[in-house]
Formats: sequence, structure tokens, C-alpha cells
Amino acid sequence: MTTLRTGLIGCGKFANKHLANLVSMPEKFEIAAFCDIVTENAVQYAEKYSGGKAGIFSDYHQMFDQTPLDLVLICLPPFGHKDEVEAAADHGVNILIEKPIALTSEHAWKMVKAVEKSGIKSQVGFMFRFGAAIEKLKTMIVDGSAGQVGLMSARYFCNALHAPWWREREKSGGQITEQVIHMVDLMRYLMGDPQTVFSIQNNLFHKSVENYTIEDTSGTVMEFKDGGIGVIFATNNAIPGKWLNDFHVVTQKLTAEFADANNATFTHTGGEEVKTESISSNENYYLREVLDIYQAIINNTTTRTPIEEGALSLDLALAITESALTKKPVHLGSR
Repeated sequence: MTTLRTGLIGCGKFANKHLANLVSMPEKFEIAAFCDIVTENAVQYAEKYSGGKAGIFSDYHQMFDQTPLDLVLICLPPFGHKDEVEAAADHGVNILIEKPIALTSEHAWKMVKAVEKSGIKSQVGFMFRFGAAIEKLKTMIVDGSAGQVGLMSARYFCNALHAPWWREREKSGGQITEQVIHMVDLMRYLMGDPQTVFSIQNNLFHKSVENYTIEDTSGTVMEFKDGGIGVIFATNNAIPGKWLNDFHVVTQKLTAEFADANNATFTHTGGEEVKTESISSNENYYLREVLDIYQAIINNTTTRTPIEEGALSLDLALAITESALTKKPVHLGSR
């Protein structure tokens, strides 16, 4: 079995989700290098996940120059992205990159160009695409058994101040761009490309919080090219300590009510008799995400979420924010 020498850029809390999966599969992944601008973070991760054997770097250019790698995980905050994707591409290193891949469309498509030119494999961290219930609905949409998708609604509720950078628009892009982009991506995945978006976003509850310059309440409506409608509502002032993201989808022959990406109730309405089906799973979508790029590297296939998908979902999130800032609909076909 082929073992991929793997590196990590960005030794923050989120990276633990991926590393816990990688160390459970030593026959597939050898963790060879850690990089963080705070060297102590890289040292701690190397001790925890490689017994101190992996290389430690504060400069990812040096890491790529000095360490042969097959795969790199890029787990940086939005404002932290510079040219790490281009550097990986120059060294022929495949990438798994967390969302959002950038803060501007120009930067994102520069990444896409570098990846496509080099031929490396890429995966963007939209893990909900790998949920068991989402996967079933996607299959039904593709094979036509669900019929046309007419309506999808999604919510994203939380209540936390998060890291200091998160509440600054210049560093995170806002709740839509940094968090709700998961819902944005799911709508693209299930409904295709939208043509018009309109969004209202306000900071209603955090006006007294220093440097809180992003929205904490938002409502967004999208019209898709085939006439389908998407609705997203989000807030950062719901139940403290809980992250609630669920969604509902109505198609020509089905109503799907999702508790999350793994669990849903499907009510089939296309026949003479209405039938209800439950999909229940505890699938580890982070694990499936990394196994998907492993198989793509080994078998020279395409990942479920190549970096172009990350750029397209970012463009939609940016259009949503543009609409809120200008208080006008944004017509994507004319941008």
C-alpha cells in the first residue's frame, strides 16, 4: 500500500480534526513536517502526532525545499493565505485546503491556475458534501429520480466571539464567507449555479464589542439558473456553545428534511403513494474527505471538491456580501 508523506501548514486547533484521522491510518499517511509561524505550535504538533520525528518549520518555502512531500494540509485562517498553494504546486505536492481558500476572487483563481498548471490533486474542506444523506440526495438528483430541485433553505446558528481575527471583516470576510460558506457550497452542489443573489446583513447584537465589524444576522435569497430558489438565514446570536446548521430541500418528487449532512428524512411524493424514508449515519466526513484525495492521488482520479469548487463557492459568498453592502441584487452572469 502506498504511504503518502504528508505535511501541515497552520498548526491551529482545527488541524486536529484532520491529524486525528491521519494517525489512525499509518499505512496510508506518514506525517513528515509541521509548519507554523509560531514555531512552538509546530513543535507541539510534532510531539503529539509524530513523536517528535517530523520536521519543524516556520517557513513553508523551507519546508517544501527541504522535505519531500506527497500531500500537504493547509489549515490557515482566511487572512493567512499567501502563496502556499503556488509553492506546493511548484514542488508537485498535492493539497487539501480548508475553506475559504482566500478572501478575494483574484487570489482564489490564481490558486486554481497554479493547481491546474501543475497537475496536482486538490481538495477543498467542504466536508458536508461527504455526508451520507447529502450523498444520497445528490445521487438522486444526478440520476433524475428526485426531479428538478425547486427550493432549498439552510440555517447556520451559533453564538461565540471565536478568535479575535474572526470578528474583523478584513481578516475573515464575515460570517457568510468564513462559516456560512458551507451552506453556500451545499446549495451550489445540489442546485447548480445561481444567477441572482440578494442579501440583507446587519450587526445587531455586537455593536459594543471592540473590532466586531462583521454581520451577526443575515438573510439571503438566491435564484438559480433553472429557476430554483435558495434561502439562507444565519446569526451569531443564537444558543451559546451550539452550532446549528440544518437544511430542507424540495424537489419535484421529494421533500428532504436534514438534521445534518448525515441524517435526514426523505418523503417521496412522486408516486401514487407518499412514502417516508429515514437516512441515519454517523459517517466521519472529515475522514472520507481525506480518503477521497488519497484515492485520487493513488488512482489519478478527480476529487469530489477540487480547488475550482472552492473558488466558485467563494465567488458566490463574496457576491452575497456585495449585495448586502450595496443593498442591491447582484446578477452573477454579468460580473
